[in-house]
Amino acid sequence: MNHYYQIAGHCLKISGELLCHAIEEITGFAPFRMQDSDEAVLEFMMAETGDVPTFEKVQYTLAYEDVEGSFGLVSDKVYMLCLAPEGRASLYMWADVEQGRVYLNGNQEMYLLRFALWVGFGLLTCLQNTIAVHSSCIVYDDKAVLFLGESGTGKSTHTRLWREHIEGAVLLNDDSPILRVEDGKVWAYGSPWSGKTPCYKNQRYELKGCVRLSQAPHNRMKRLTVLQGYGALHPSCPPEFAYDNLLYDGVSQIIGGILSAVPVYHLECLPDKEAAELSCRTIFG
Repeated sequence: MNHYYQIAGHCLKISGELLCHAIEEITGFAPFRMQDSDEAVLEFMMAETGDVPTFEKVQYTLAYEDVEGSFGLVSDKVYMLCLAPEGRASLYMWADVEQGRVYLNGNQEMYLLRFALWVGFGLLTCLQNTIAVHSSCIVYDDKAVLFLGESGTGKSTHTRLWREHIEGAVLLNDDSPILRVEDGKVWAYGSPWSGKTPCYKNQRYELKGCVRLSQAPHNRMKRLTVLQGYGALHPSCPPEFAYDNLLYDGVSQIIGGILSAVPVYHLECLPDKEAAELSCRTIFG
């Protein structure tokens, strides 16, 4: 059994009955399902327990909810993620970025599998001018705008204010839209990963601007220099990729492509209507 999904212009082939059924249960993937495809594909499959490799080097550790995670190299161009929930079996994901294949083994709890698929997709595509950006993405006048910031800075609040006060503004994704640089343009794609807001749209829009948010007792917005823009975008890219030279080169190339085509701003703001109107007016003139 094989299923196919189209995500940010990339065709994903899910191989094997067990994995196909597991992904069918994950909220968010259904809108990206496609018919059988003859396109070049990125393949995801289950592996036997005896095939699980070992780390050559752990490059990054993370923790969320009850899970401890480790990310690093298995061998040249092969990366692995281990997700170890407290008191339960681990999930292992490893990706051969040269072959375009991701292997999974172990605990298939939905929240573990969803995160492993996100990392695996990122590994296979970050060398193809494609990256998931931690942000909230609004669409207005047939163009996309990304709002960036640390957790709790008001990304979702600001896009909600756009939807409430800017006629025609709609949400594309509230956590992990995917950017792809194509022929000098930057496109924002919806994705199966949208955080706590269920917004899963198989759509793409040309990116009009990126806005780094920070809370303030006033509303003030300015365009950033290229160097400042790099500093605004970089923290919202997958953090585990920053510790590997090959992956970081891919991330840097993508950010460079974004900065060449799209303005980046900093918005100091209150959570009010005026902040939404200021950002819309600044970006769209």
